[in-house]
Amino acid sequence: MQIVLDLFVTKVYIEAMLLRINIRNIVLIEQCEIDFSQGLCVLTGETGAGKSILLDSLGLILGMRGDSRLIRHGKEQAEVSAVFEIKDNQNVQNLLSELAIEAEDEIIIRRIINQDGKGKAFINDVGVSINALKAIGDNLIEIHGQHDGRGLMDSSTHRQILDLHGELQEICGDVEQNYKIWQKAESDLQEMQKAIEQAERDKDYLLHVSKELSILAPQLGEEDQLADKRNFMMQNEKFVETLNDAMAELNAGKGVAAMLGSANRTLARSALSTHFAEAIEALERASNEVSEAEAAIEKILRSSQYDKNTLDQIEERLFALRAASRKYNMPCDELANFISNINDKLEQIKNSEHATADLQKLVIASKNKYLSVAKELSAKRIETAKQLQKAVLSELQLLKMQATEFEIAIEQMPEERWNAGGIDNVSFQAATNKGMQLAPLNKIASGGELSRFMLAMKVALAKVKSTPTLIFDEIDTGTGGAVADSIGKRLAELGTTHQILVVTHLPQVAACGNHHLFIQKQESDGKTFTNVKTLSQAERVEELARMLAGAEITPEARLAAEKLLLVG
Repeated sequence: MQIVLDLFVTKVYIEAMLLRINIRNIVLIEQCEIDFSQGLCVLTGETGAGKSILLDSLGLILGMRGDSRLIRHGKEQAEVSAVFEIKDNQNVQNLLSELAIEAEDEIIIRRIINQDGKGKAFINDVGVSINALKAIGDNLIEIHGQHDGRGLMDSSTHRQILDLHGELQEICGDVEQNYKIWQKAESDLQEMQKAIEQAERDKDYLLHVSKELSILAPQLGEEDQLADKRNFMMQNEKFVETLNDAMAELNAGKGVAAMLGSANRTLARSALSTHFAEAIEALERASNEVSEAEAAIEKILRSSQYDKNTLDQIEERLFALRAASRKYNMPCDELANFISNINDKLEQIKNSEHATADLQKLVIASKNKYLSVAKELSAKRIETAKQLQKAVLSELQLLKMQATEFEIAIEQMPEERWNAGGIDNVSFQAATNKGMQLAPLNKIASGGELSRFMLAMKVALAKVKSTPTLIFDEIDTGTGGAVADSIGKRLAELGTTHQILVVTHLPQVAACGNHHLFIQKQESDGKTFTNVKTLSQAERVEELARMLAGAEITPEARLAAEKLLLVG
């Protein structure tokens, strides 16, 4: 079965909405597909027809506990799937991103329940946990009824709701920014105090290390330089022997220089010396080169001369550096930086009083700035609370709940609970009868009375963007006449900004719907089925007449139904 609901309304800012639900084998429903649209949708039917089945099915989609008793008799499993539009619902998109689920304008949520009570949940065919499903569902639909515990019932949301109603986002941002500055200063002060306390405990050790390493005075690269020099000196004997051997070769016999000189003189004294000019010049050059080579060797020999004391001093210094390296478990080249850090800590201890005082002043200044802005926000919240209280009480009057009291309690929290949202604890409190003590919303009367109170709150908060789809279960319980008429009108007004589904037994409420679902129970082949049907205008007249007159529909009832639809 396919049901299409058409509706055209104005001034709609719905962030997201339920587009379609498909139900298979849930209690009396064998298979049913319903398409939804914007505005107020009313659900009617005789008692026991199965209106709660639709709500149970939606509950499964929202992450509520599954139960094998929901499975239609004779079937192995039940399945519910729903399509939601989410293109403007940033909260849902953020949650999907955290779950690594890709989504554009729509998502499909599917829930399967098996006979053993276990089941599976999917979003866009990606398996998810029930907790994840509930987190998504909390941002899609609110159900107000006998067992509602979400939305406005959650006191942790009250401060944010009040701020949104008062359009206090800018000053809320200032409070948050100043809170972060204050907390950063507090953190810096605590870190400094811990560092100083630790340094004070280590002061004697730090002084000892500073004195020891200051005397040692290690230098960057010193270890390598000393090691190279030590190795050179330890190899010096062989080094000198090599040089002496080279010098001996140069001076063997008459010596290279002497022989070159003799050869040069022999040629020069010859009568034919002019013919030997080139050879004489070469011999002179060779003699000069040999002399330079001898001079270079002699210079190296002179510079390589050392005594044992010099080697001992080098080794003593090298061993001292390496001992310090082992002692402080770091390379020798890091010792210089280590002593610098040690001295910094000692200097920090020395200057700690001044540095701590400066940070303490910063903490006090940033805290006072935060408190100043937070108090300004608190004053604005008090003014906003008065306006919202007045608006809610006015709505309650229209819903004929004059005896209901409503108060927004704003109390300054102790300092340890101050946070980025300010210094206030905000709580919506109510009492549905005179003389009763005000209590949190989740502690007041249940059932239809509570649902009507939620309706008054939602209408008063209409400009605050909230969960886009709201469901009111039997909101008109125990009412009738003018109260029912008022309920219907307030639901219709709320339907201009939200998608509203309401289960009702009263024709005055049903007449205000933009579209109408009729839930009926039928029997076929010995089996019972629940069907859901969208009603035409003529069918709506008949249904409203039934609701007015009962089993026997009279002409007067039809006329009254037509009048209700005309007024609604």
